[in-house]
Amino acid sequence: MAVLDQVPDDNENPSASARRRTAIAELLHRIAPVADGLGERFAAAGYELALVGGPVRDALLRRPSKDVDLTTDAPPEKILEIIKGWADNVWTIGIEFGTVGLRKDGHELEITTYRSESYDPKSRKPAVTYGTSLVEDLRRRDFAVNAMAARLPGYEFVDPFGGLADLQREVLRTPGRPEDSFSDDPLRMMRAARFAAQLGFTVASDVVQAMKDMAGRIEIVSAERVRDELSKLVCGRYPRQGLALLVDTGLAAHVLPELPKLRLEIDEHHRHKDVYEHSLIVLEQAIAQEEEGPDLVLRLAALLHDIGKPRTRRFETGGRVSFHHHEVVGAKMTRKRLTALRYPKDVIADVSRLVELHLRFHGYGTGEWTDSAVRRYVRDAGPLLSRLHKLTRADCTTRNKRKADRLRRTYDDLEARIDRLAEEEELAAIRPELDGNEIQAILGIKPGPLVGKAYKFLLELRLDQGMIGKEAAERELRGWAAGEGIGPE
Repeated sequence: MAVLDQVPDDNENPSASARRRTAIAELLHRIAPVADGLGERFAAAGYELALVGGPVRDALLRRPSKDVDLTTDAPPEKILEIIKGWADNVWTIGIEFGTVGLRKDGHELEITTYRSESYDPKSRKPAVTYGTSLVEDLRRRDFAVNAMAARLPGYEFVDPFGGLADLQREVLRTPGRPEDSFSDDPLRMMRAARFAAQLGFTVASDVVQAMKDMAGRIEIVSAERVRDELSKLVCGRYPRQGLALLVDTGLAAHVLPELPKLRLEIDEHHRHKDVYEHSLIVLEQAIAQEEEGPDLVLRLAALLHDIGKPRTRRFETGGRVSFHHHEVVGAKMTRKRLTALRYPKDVIADVSRLVELHLRFHGYGTGEWTDSAVRRYVRDAGPLLSRLHKLTRADCTTRNKRKADRLRRTYDDLEARIDRLAEEEELAAIRPELDGNEIQAILGIKPGPLVGKAYKFLLELRLDQGMIGKEAAERELRGWAAGEGIGPE
């Protein structure tokens, strides 16, 4: 743990406490070098200003933080007056919630008026009221580790709810009763799972119980806010921890019901896998292959790739269990769920396509595919080919080492064939050897559906036979057109 060496306590001597306060001030100054000057402006105007929340937590954990969040007793209109002429740029997108954003010397900061917010039992939007006390502002925050602050100027450390001690113990607690906190904002239940996934912290037992008791309250939160928390959770360092918390508390039944449904009953002879556990392992194995940081599309596809299994499960003769076409059903279910969560269209399309394609490799056998089949595999994956490689490799969770090695070698062979064909035929941009204009000229037809039909024929020809040259392609096209009764218009 990268927190300060020890937590302040009642028995700490004054000199040690002073050294610790100095160390914390130095840490915090590094993340907000322009904040002191801003603090002086607020003090001169008769208002308080403090660095607060996530940036304070991350500084103490020695984690990088992009955000610089500040809080004040000044109302938004006064904030604008104080920073006028000092900030390089100002934006007021969140001013209805008391937040003003600014840029100074390349640093972006957000200043929010002390506030409290709560949800009406039937409302999807919080009611915001302004406060006058820093401690009360910290009290209404989600977790004690996020309820620490540093007054400006000077970085006087403020920790009324034991957040520093919680960092040392790696635990998530609410500043007050968790029931009150989650009643104020039910999204905080999702945030508990998200922080567990990001930080690897344990969630306090009373917080977990409150999540179980109040899981249904998440229904009043907008899909967009739930989606954002889910994405951060999935892209965390320990996503299994956060997802397990969602499932165990019943939250997943409301926000991602397909996940707990993967907990299929295991028959006494264990003739099929625990699909839920398998999916979490696939997620972890996909993450292990990431090359440039968290890949949301790959992680969602790994998590959801088998969600069609419960719906397609059949008990066959001889005690076998089948899941025929679960990839097709799963792709439709994925599209429906991600749409309900308001994910962007490109994310929905890419994740559902990967789910649909994740079984394609298993038809490869021991290399029986023709070059035509390999070309189709590449064509169908398109720009998702690299992710499909990772997902397919991650989907091997067998404990049989010999079988796992055989699957790995077989996929190595497929990738080698793809690379060879790519060098020979530019697989990444597979297209017919004749374009639309040439098709029209050769067949003597005008733009329209017939050109598209001819183009599709030539594309299938290219996939089946590879590059055969324009002359041969023209002969094939004329022969096809004659058989279709297509001639000059």
